[in-house]
Amino acid sequence: MHWLALPFDMNRRVGRREYAAVGIGLALFKYAAEVAVFRSFAGKWLTPLEFVNPSFAARAGLLQGAPEWLGWALFVWSLPFVWIALSMSVRRAASAGQSPWLGATVLLPVVNLAVMALLALLPDRAVAAPAAGNAAAATGADRMGGSGAAWRAIGAALATGMLSFAVGLYGFASYGAVLFFATPLVMGMVAGFLYNRPVSHSTPETLGMGALVMVAAGGVLVALAFEGLICLVMAVPIVMPLSIAGALLGKWIAEATRAGMAHLTIVVLTLPLLAGAESLVTSTPEYEILTVVEVAAPPAVVWRRIVEFPDIPPPEDWFFRSGIACPLRARIEGTGVGAVRHCEFTTGDFVEPITVWDEPHRLAFDVAEQPDPMVELSPWRHVHPPHLNDRSLQSRRGEFRLVDLGAGRTRLEGRTWYVFDIHPQGYWTLWSDLSIHAIHRRVLDHIKRLAEADAAAARAEGDRPPPPVQPPQISGPGARPAG
Repeated sequence: MHWLALPFDMNRRVGRREYAAVGIGLALFKYAAEVAVFRSFAGKWLTPLEFVNPSFAARAGLLQGAPEWLGWALFVWSLPFVWIALSMSVRRAASAGQSPWLGATVLLPVVNLAVMALLALLPDRAVAAPAAGNAAAATGADRMGGSGAAWRAIGAALATGMLSFAVGLYGFASYGAVLFFATPLVMGMVAGFLYNRPVSHSTPETLGMGALVMVAAGGVLVALAFEGLICLVMAVPIVMPLSIAGALLGKWIAEATRAGMAHLTIVVLTLPLLAGAESLVTSTPEYEILTVVEVAAPPAVVWRRIVEFPDIPPPEDWFFRSGIACPLRARIEGTGVGAVRHCEFTTGDFVEPITVWDEPHRLAFDVAEQPDPMVELSPWRHVHPPHLNDRSLQSRRGEFRLVDLGAGRTRLEGRTWYVFDIHPQGYWTLWSDLSIHAIHRRVLDHIKRLAEADAAAARAEGDRPPPPVQPPQISGPGARPAG
């Protein structure tokens, strides 16, 4: 029971042998499970180097060709391991006589391996007693509306977030792991620490404070027209759990140690520095998205509907109705290589010069111009976040392939190659892949309906009996039909 409770019980000290044993054991368990998953669903072997590689882009590359749900499943699967590493590292740092804020650095790529090795080697020391009054229960006057601890906690957490947001985005143009991982965690820790010092509040109140901080931060970004609701909703699965977990850790640090504001300030000030360092080492690999439908029509019939198709019926899917760019129609200027295809979306036109015209097998094109990927939901008329202004999501090229299946059937493949300069890409490409698959399916299903209707009309025309032969008409008196 001790070993089962150790990763989750914040009141238990963590010795160096326990820290090493749990860390190595869980790492081996997680690696073995992911090897089996990648082999079964992606057809790839996950090497130990790939397992410890901190690059989210590398992990996303391993998911190419895997089912769409696998990336989301791996994300959810990883959350308990992140919490265990974080909570045990914070407690282990305190048990080793170090600042518990040192344990929070286990979320930083590359740095975390060195920190975990250090924490496993440091000898155990007596934990300094907390400041007087830290563990006292909050009275009615000390609660949310009384002493002002809640307002101080929220204000300091928002200031931390705005500092990271301003420097990371407008200073280094970096939508990275520091912004979406480290920043909400530190904001939660700031709020939890200040809310529980000098007077302790209950765990549910502290968890609520962690969630409230993220809601307040989202409200500020919307009010200042820095972001819209769509992107904020997409970020919730990352930032909300981290802020809540950070608040719980901040509460423990405030109640169980003498850790003061100096170490907290150092942690806050490292966020801009880490954002700058991250902007120098991140890469933007190219991703390929493939969507397939089978059409009950021969390739020659399908081809005519690929080159140009009429209006697609208005979307009923909430995904497009929320503001994501939605395809409407396509037209083409010219024929053969050098022709220009225009695919019209709700946010503007994709301009696509044709690079391969292999009728009726393959149509390939580059993307010369593209519109915004979405219209942000906001009370303001114009919202231009940096990720829209600098085209963080860019389509590079695309193609249609037609494979003759015989018996008047065609396998229709739609491909898009794109880059996405927002990190961690292992998470954000889950959303971009979902969006591009939805666009593919809307277009391919429309082509399928049109081509199958054309094929059915052609078959009906071919099955119609020929008109009866009319005898020749002979004019003149006494004329009779020949024969």
